[in-house]
Amino acid sequence: MASHLDLEEQEQLANFKHFWSQYGNLISWVLIAALTGLAAFNGWQYWQRKSAQEAAALYDELERAVQAGEADKVQRVWADVQAKAGRAQQGQQAGLLAASSLHGAGKSEEARKALAWVIDQSSDSALIAVARLRLAGLELEAKDYERALKTLDFKASPEFAPLLADRRGDVLQAQGQSDAARTAYRSAWDGLASAPEYRRIVQAKLNALGFDPESASTPTQE
Repeated sequence: MASHLDLEEQEQLANFKHFWSQYGNLISWVLIAALTGLAAFNGWQYWQRKSAQEAAALYDELERAVQAGEADKVQRVWADVQAKAGRAQQGQQAGLLAASSLHGAGKSEEARKALAWVIDQSSDSALIAVARLRLAGLELEAKDYERALKTLDFKASPEFAPLLADRRGDVLQAQGQSDAARTAYRSAWDGLASAPEYRRIVQAKLNALGFDPESASTPTQE
């Protein structure tokens, strides 16, 4: 009986050796790839959690500096956000907060840089649209009209397109291009049916240009 089992074991061992000689290398590589992928995934998850936690902590610190009106500290914390949490969404949202605070403190150039950074770094279309609107407003304020128009040259989602059109009208009007401004404002007015308060503001701009959108029957062209 023992001899019979020994023969079976030897046969199984021989079969296993034959199988391993054919497929062992492939199996090893598959296992290595799977384990490497798992380690990378776990590492990525850890990095994501760590980055999000760091971004949240820095955002809180930035918010406290903004509320305290400490412009120099706002700049320092914002620099930390860019260096340590720039890829996290909350880190990118911090750019909007930093820009608003820096502009209020008279640091308009730094505010523009913060908004430009958000535009370059973010993949969130809504966040990008807000940053572009604010940046174009600062460029308009600085009378950098061509740059403002370039900033507004962006394919926005339907909820942001009217806001961009309104800001474009402001820039064109500042350039003295009344006809083009009227077209932009009309486009904004058309898209603001669900925002009556804002629509009235745009209508006032159109009225100032001698145009009443409510009585107009000819559709505008962009």
